[in-house]
Amino acid sequence: MGRHGGKAVRRWGAAVIASTAALSVAVPTASAQATAQPTVRTTAAGPSGIQAKSAYLLDSGPNKKLWAKGADTKRQMASITKMMTAVVVLDTRGVNLDKKVTVRQAYLDYIERSGGSKADLQKGDKLTVRQLLYGMLLPSGCDAAMALADTFGTGSTTAKRTASFISKMNKKADALGMSRTHYDSFDGISDHNANYTTARDLTKLARHALGNATFRAVVKTTDTEQQAPAANGRTRTYYWSSSNKLLGSYDGAIGVKTGTGSAAGKCIVFAAKRGGRTVIGVVLNDAKRYPDAKKMLDWAYHTRTKVTWRTLPAGTPQD
Repeated sequence: MGRHGGKAVRRWGAAVIASTAALSVAVPTASAQATAQPTVRTTAAGPSGIQAKSAYLLDSGPNKKLWAKGADTKRQMASITKMMTAVVVLDTRGVNLDKKVTVRQAYLDYIERSGGSKADLQKGDKLTVRQLLYGMLLPSGCDAAMALADTFGTGSTTAKRTASFISKMNKKADALGMSRTHYDSFDGISDHNANYTTARDLTKLARHALGNATFRAVVKTTDTEQQAPAANGRTRTYYWSSSNKLLGSYDGAIGVKTGTGSAAGKCIVFAAKRGGRTVIGVVLNDAKRYPDAKKMLDWAYHTRTKVTWRTLPAGTPQD
């Protein structure tokens, strides 16, 4: 699929090629430039005009709150859920990121039933755990999330394994002190509206997650090509782009994860690093999540940044 003259067509999704070239990851450098030094603001007054129903800014190094709005109100989080999915996988003792996982028909059927965003995984392909993390965190693939939950859960069926994985997500939330968070899904598609969190809790999760080198590498990636053995014996190349428009647009942006849902609205957990200082932010249910994230970061760094928002490649899920 996606072939022309024997060569892979470069687009979002997946294409089969005959070569076995090595995996490559492209991380474009943000072109935007700040107009002032990146000192982190610590005054009590916050950024004005933030439309988010809930928001939080954290100076990650000292673990210090910079500003908050509705920080402890429980809200739906949509695909922000996948941050915890990644954390449970990466915190698994002895995790083998090169372990190959075969894509099952059940993952594709789930996407058809749920209508969730997808990494366009193909039945029978064998992707590594590391590749599935890219597929889950960049284009927000619910199919990749299910593959990871099925692989790292326990039980005799996919349903039992994914249920046990969700239980691990809740145990990890408890361990991280996320006292107002509960998960009922591995990807944010909630059947019972019992998948919720708070802006404050999400900064706890993001700070923990960004302490993992693999997580940092994945969530700061703008575009990637990942090659995997296909079911027909050839090689398939997956082309994935991050749904996070801060990457490649805002100077110093290093992640983290977007989420969009009818109940959750538009959400983003974001982070930037300037002058050795890392600031983590969250906005939940915010129609202007990107301008507000920029405004919050600029306020935190006491600067003003010129931004030209990155255009997502055609077909990239607008999560």
